[in-house]
Amino acid sequence: MMTFRVGHGYDVHRFAPQRKLILGGVEIPYDLGLAGHSDADVLTHAVMDALLGAAGLGDIGLHFPDTDDRYLGADSLQLLKEVVSLLRENGFFISNVDVTVVAQAPRLRPYIPQMCKRLASAMEIDLECVNVKATTEEGLGFTGRKEGISAHSVALINRL
Repeated sequence: MMTFRVGHGYDVHRFAPQRKLILGGVEIPYDLGLAGHSDADVLTHAVMDALLGAAGLGDIGLHFPDTDDRYLGADSLQLLKEVVSLLRENGFFISNVDVTVVAQAPRLRPYIPQMCKRLASAMEIDLECVNVKATTEEGLGFTGRKEGISAHSVALINRL
């Protein structure tokens, strides 16, 4: 009997000067990046938390603490690959992942296909199993004031 499990991930990072803006493993041209211990890829972090949560394996802070210099400047797609390996070690397979990125700026629509490809590749799943959406908060809240970016993700995993 196949068992399905769902997990939700959320992450937020504030904008910071002199940093690259990386979302879903894609470098986005913008005058600000996101502050963080790793590459601050808020989108990929939300995906990792959704996967870990679905599997009941904690969160990214447990597996990749920001107090550990091994993860200083880390490529979040590489960390995602480690999460996928951990899921497989525990008998889980990814069914699909859906992500919403909340950012007033920059506009992300042109980069979404590349984000989906990079995420699917890192998770070793079919491209049609990954969906990324972007929205604004119409000037409201910290994302609306262009102070940072947040992301929500939902993941469905299964175990045979």
